[in-house]
Amino acid sequence: MKTVYLIKYAEIGVKGKNRYVFEDALIRCIQTALDRVIADTYVVHRSQGRIYVDVPDDHSPDAFADEETEALKKVFGIAGICPVLCLSDTGFDDLADAAVDYMKKNYGEGEHTFKVFARRARKNYPMDSPEICMELGGRILDECSNLSVDVHEPQIELNVEIRENIFIYSRIIPGLGGMPIGTGGKAMLLLSGGIDSPVAGYSIARRGVSLEAVYFHAPPYTSERARQKVVDLAAKISVYTGPIRLHVINFTDIQMAIYEKCPHDELTIIMRRYMMRIAERLATDAGCLGLVTGESIGQVASQTMQSLLCTNEVCSLPVYRPLIAFDKQDIVDISERIDTFETSILPYEDCCTIFVAKHPVTKPNPVTIRRHEKHLADCIDELVEQALARDEIITVK
Repeated sequence: MKTVYLIKYAEIGVKGKNRYVFEDALIRCIQTALDRVIADTYVVHRSQGRIYVDVPDDHSPDAFADEETEALKKVFGIAGICPVLCLSDTGFDDLADAAVDYMKKNYGEGEHTFKVFARRARKNYPMDSPEICMELGGRILDECSNLSVDVHEPQIELNVEIRENIFIYSRIIPGLGGMPIGTGGKAMLLLSGGIDSPVAGYSIARRGVSLEAVYFHAPPYTSERARQKVVDLAAKISVYTGPIRLHVINFTDIQMAIYEKCPHDELTIIMRRYMMRIAERLATDAGCLGLVTGESIGQVASQTMQSLLCTNEVCSLPVYRPLIAFDKQDIVDISERIDTFETSILPYEDCCTIFVAKHPVTKPNPVTIRRHEKHLADCIDELVEQALARDEIITVK
């Protein structure tokens, strides 16, 4: 008898002949997550369409560490985490003894209702599934006076799976779902110090997309504390995504040029267009397949449909906006759940808020914006190249 985690997935199960690719990716993600927080060696493997995590032999069969479970709960692609007892191929009496002992240890106090669910994947086992359910339920009733059967709405669902080994479990801890990191390509996240962009990064990563990130820093108008805030946010996202390469771009000279040469009501849009241009350069060099932003329609002046059209215009790569139709409260709720909210609301200004216009244009005309950008022709290309040359890369994990 040993301790094992049974890992359940959802979408991966419909991938047909390519399913093994996604299973292999999920196994790698699980191993990485466990290695990050736990010193012990955990063997992750798959068998008969299931993924298992074998816990070291010195662990008690009924001890499932919170640290292990928390690590698995942060892995995209996992739909459910089941701490199970694993028995070698054995007769029914040994199975019944193990199941009764399991129920006593886990549900020995208080009154509970239960039902046995049996699945006989190995057809040479001498009892079929209904027989296992009936006989096992009878044994438990005889041995556990505090338990009663309810086949319609049981409080406890005791699962017994007959495979190469025999698995007994009653807990299914919800996972994050989604797809394993790396199965959806790579994208460049425009990461600010606000609430939205970390949630956008988390959301796109949940679909299997690995991330790099870029932050536009504007010293001395933004402080080192603002920069560190973004590094901290990247670290919180990396708990779910794995290590993130964060590009820190000094944007001060570009911002000052725009401030001096362009209409002030268009500052935010024009600055945003140059951020997108630089982000795309970095993304192309890094092999990314798109840009990711935290924009939501109508949330601020730079996120109206007209403004988004203007910023999209300068990009040839697709721009993914996972939060495009979210209400602000929806975004806040996710940020609280992934532990980025408290960091995001720290009062350190980012480079956008310092240079925001008092009355920014909400319906910019792309033709007008392009005409006003020509005022930058004598300096902007050189400033962009200088900013890229001073790219500071931080690996956050």
